[in-house]
Amino acid sequence: QLQLVESGGGLVQPGGSLRLSCEASTFTVDNYAVGWFRQAPGKEREGVSCISHRGGSTNYADSMKGRFTISRDNAKNTVYLPMNSLKPEDSGVYYCAATNSDYGTLLLGTYFYWGQGTQVTVSS
Repeated sequence: QLQLVESGGGLVQPGGSLRLSCEASTFTVDNYAVGWFRQAPGKEREGVSCISHRGGSTNYADSMKGRFTISRDNAKNTVYLPMNSLKPEDSGVYYCAATNSDYGTLLLGTYFYWGQGTQVTVSS
């Protein structure tokens, strides 16, 4: 069973930065695409970014382009999401998810494994 643990969330002022991390049990043993998702209060969970199994391909939701940069280090079994120029509307619980395919999507239904989430709050 693949286990995912997110970290790096917290309280940050508008315009500030955070780096989220997602550590998995076995990125190096099996091939997994990984995605980041977020859910704000009263809203549906939405796709943020995803990365292919070896990191060669990435994708972002339009509102995150130029501000968020997903990357992965399979030797450390970790996927990162540095977030810059944060806005209050970026607040929410951020989840990482994995699927046993080479390429991911921003669709929730394509992922089999989920972490517990980490809270991001952007406020002055």
